[in-house]
Parts: sequence; structure tokens; C-alpha cells
Amino acid sequence: MTPTDLLDPQGPPLSRGSVHQWWRDLTFVHWRVEPERVAPLLPRGVRPDVHDGSSWVGLIPFTLAGAGLGAAGAAVPYLGTFLETNVRLYSVDDQGRRGVVFLSLETQRVAMVAAANLSLAVPYRWARMTREPARLPHDPTGAVVTYRTRRLTGDHPRSTVSVEVGTPVVEPDALQLFLSSRFGAHTAAWGRTLWVPNTHGPWPLREARLLGLDDELVAAAGLPGVVDSRPESVLFSSGVHTVFGLPEVVC
Repeated sequence: MTPTDLLDPQGPPLSRGSVHQWWRDLTFVHWRVEPERVAPLLPRGVRPDVHDGSSWVGLIPFTLAGAGLGAAGAAVPYLGTFLETNVRLYSVDDQGRRGVVFLSLETQRVAMVAAANLSLAVPYRWARMTREPARLPHDPTGAVVTYRTRRLTGDHPRSTVSVEVGTPVVEPDALQLFLSSRFGAHTAAWGRTLWVPNTHGPWPLREARLLGLDDELVAAAGLPGVVDSRPESVLFSSGVHTVFGLPEVVC
């Protein structure tokens, strides 16, 4: 992937699809972090991706819906739809592929935790989660959305994020594209670093106003103190449909 691909909200095409799913009603909350602070948290062979001299850490609660096998196969009942909250960083490898690195992913489905950790060593964690309201109107402007999660293992970190949904972003700026137009993930598995590609349509981004934040997930992921300051970017999206391709070895 070249630098100009990052500015293409559609992303590169996939020749083969392995998993498809919808990401619904997402809130993107982001803070600046020093690249040298997050570099030790990334898999071997990738480095922090930087915008405006900084790397970024994101806290993203949302609903994952309709997951199924194949580029457009039938959704898996029950296990294919659940709430998720992830803590993520932004990465780039020597081939110029810009993606994300998940430090943690909370989910309601314990079966998803087992499958993801065994297959690609993706750090899913079992959690109790709610979202209010469960459904949003076609035009969510002015709606208040609150996500709550409590991990059911370890030290049981919690997170509550509450936002007011604003007006549509007509022309995303460079930072908004940097944070949302990501077409793959870097992950460490079986002693290798893998690139897992995905593609999706343009994000229908909206401005959002943070009403409340009480989060322990970012600190639990290895970045204490980050959420003590106000985030520099808060966005909302009704979501996109995405298709994942087969993993490729980075190193």
C-alpha cells in the first residue's frame, strides 16, 4: 500500500475474502501519543504510523454484526453479532502497508475469545457489555449513545463512553482519514508478524461530542495516563461493511 492509498476511503480491492462483517454505530475516541512510547507495544517488523508528528491511540466501542464466512456468506447466528470495544494503535510496515495493531478487544462472546486467540492470537477478552440505546434513528443527530464494558477476567478493567452524535463530516480532513481509512491489521502469531487485509466502503463519519469518559482499558493495555487528558478527536459513524482477506507474513 502506498501513502496515497491511505487517502482513498474505499481501500484496495481484495482478491480473496475469508470473513465478512458489519461494523455498526462506532465511536472513535483518540489521543496523541509519542511514537517512541508505543513502539515497544507493536509486533516485530512494524513501526508506529505518524500523523502531525504523533502516533495515536484509539478507544473504539461499537456493534459487530452479521459476521460470516466468505466474501458474502450467510451470517453466523448469535456468535456473528456482539458488542466490542477495542484499544488500538496505528502501524506501518516496510512494504508501506498502513494498518492497526489491537492492544485489546473486549467482546460479549466467550467463544469468540477462544477462537480469535487460538487462530491469529488476536487479544480478545471476555466482557460484560451494554449499549444505550440499542437502536438509533435513521438520522442520529443529537442522539446520546453510551457504551459500557467490564472485563470478566484479570483485573476486570471497565470502560464507559458517552457521546452526543453530531452532524455529518462532508469532507474528512487528513487526521480523520488517517484514523479511519485503515485496510488491515498487523498482529503477532506463531512467532511471526502477520498482515490481515480488509476492505470496506467510505466511512460515513459524523462529528461527536464527548459527554462522559471513565476508562481503564487504555491503561490496562499498557498506556497509563493517556485518558487523563481530553481526547483530540471524537467521531461517530453508522458503520461500514467490511471483508477480510487471508493473512500474509510480514516477517
